[in-house]
Amino acid sequence: MDIIEMIRVAFSSIAGNKLRSALTMLGVLIGVSSVILLVSITTGFKEFLISQFSGMGTNLLIVNPGRTETRRHGGPGLAGVRDLTIDDVNALKKRATAIEGTTPLIVGTAEVKYLSRARKVAVLGVDEEFTNVINMQVFTGRFFSKEDASSARRVCTIGQTVKDELFGNENPLGKFIKIGTSRYRIIGLMEKKGTILGTEDLDDLVIIPVISAQRLFNTEALFGIRSKARSRFVIEEAKRQITEIIKKKHGNKEDFTVITQQAMLSTLDSILKGLSTTLAGIAAISLLVGGIGIMNIMLVSVRERTKEIGIRKAVGAKKRDILYQFLVESIILSLLGGITGIMLAFVGTVITSMLVPQIPPLLSLWSVLLATVFSILVGVFFGVYPAYKAAQLHPIEALRYE
Repeated sequence: MDIIEMIRVAFSSIAGNKLRSALTMLGVLIGVSSVILLVSITTGFKEFLISQFSGMGTNLLIVNPGRTETRRHGGPGLAGVRDLTIDDVNALKKRATAIEGTTPLIVGTAEVKYLSRARKVAVLGVDEEFTNVINMQVFTGRFFSKEDASSARRVCTIGQTVKDELFGNENPLGKFIKIGTSRYRIIGLMEKKGTILGTEDLDDLVIIPVISAQRLFNTEALFGIRSKARSRFVIEEAKRQITEIIKKKHGNKEDFTVITQQAMLSTLDSILKGLSTTLAGIAAISLLVGGIGIMNIMLVSVRERTKEIGIRKAVGAKKRDILYQFLVESIILSLLGGITGIMLAFVGTVITSMLVPQIPPLLSLWSVLLATVFSILVGVFFGVYPAYKAAQLHPIEALRYE
């Protein structure tokens, strides 16, 4: 019997027991669709995170006060932490050759008023290099200059949300708003950025010179420092230079932490991979159940078709012909379940994209191919024993079977 005839007979047998075959394929269908859908959602979420972090600037290095990494010897060194200051920023600008730009950062919340309208918003204190370091550009007007920053002029730029809430359709440029108890002139409107990670509205903020922010919040300490490496190839060198320069400024104490975007993304990637592996393992249980179902139904099929096997052997069919026949039937059952699962996964990604358009799943070719191969292997693995049992039947005993 050639392979074409084996496939024809297999489909004939499957069609003759439609409900039983459908229930047999259900486990494989659920397992395959679950694996593909989970991989697609995880891949889509990973791309979303990368785009979110990249949206804040490329080759970004984040310097935070306090040591958050465990040291090789001794404790984490949290005692006697020294604040980051403007002097640290100036030292980086002068000495760090691998850095293209550096800006101090102060973050706080204050009430912002315009005429009778007021709202609590985030206030950032930065210097003139902010737009070079962080990927936030001015939509109209201008950002403040080096002179504005160094002389603490009371000028500011605002986000689109602040503009809409306080000014509506009115042009805010040149207008004065009150931040806390001081009046600031609006010199720029920032481009719309939306939210980061779906929570923080980057348009609901006011940006003022860093010295003005220090006076507003009555602090000399910086929330942090943000630097931009000259290219992605010198990020580690930039990190080393930042560490050495600030460490020297702090009396040879490493009481701060330098984080790169790659490190953050690497950590997130590890978490997502662990989550994907766990979820895929759970989905694989469905494939295991489906495989056991295939084995069970094939054993039943062998018993039901014992006389047929005896007749085939009596007219010259060899053991391998019987073996291949039942193995092909098992593979086809598994493959049909896998193909249906792939189609269901595709529908699932479309529905998920409609429900969560911000984080659309990414259906990858490798996950589809892997699921297809896996479904075939399930058919082979769980079909071997029933096929072997059928092939070992003695023709005379098979013919006598009732």
